[in-house]
Amino acid sequence: MNIRKAVIKDIRTIHEILNYYADQGLLLPRSLSELYDHLRDFFVLEDSDQNHMVCGVAGLRICWEDLAEIKSLAISEEKRGKGFGIQLVEACLKDARSFGLAKVFTLTYIPEFFERFGFKEIEKSALPHKIWADCLKCPKFPDCDEVALMIEL
Repeated sequence: MNIRKAVIKDIRTIHEILNYYADQGLLLPRSLSELYDHLRDFFVLEDSDQNHMVCGVAGLRICWEDLAEIKSLAISEEKRGKGFGIQLVEACLKDARSFGLAKVFTLTYIPEFFERFGFKEIEKSALPHKIWADCLKCPKFPDCDEVALMIEL
């Protein structure tokens, strides 16, 4: 398995993985257009034993001079539970540090996963209003049931 920055040829597979979980109400759906627009945000997990097939994804979106979001963390069903999500989060946090960001947040249904990295639960109201742009697209808005967490780097 290898983690690398996403490239154009990965977009359709990223779209499939994310929307598989979006159909279950576990992630926000992402359009192909949005994925192309934000390609540089994403890391992918590829399986070198299976023709370099993409089987996981995570994004780091810079929101402000000191803040980024880990978004769209998803691993294909057959690769879940093997520690690949941990590797993708670590890649995002390393990227955030390389940019000199002070804080990274995430919105999740699995807070305990992110707590192992040092993320702490925060009130969603503590996040800048600019962040809510994605929330407006969510079918659960304004009754969000995700947990907001943040880590200081």
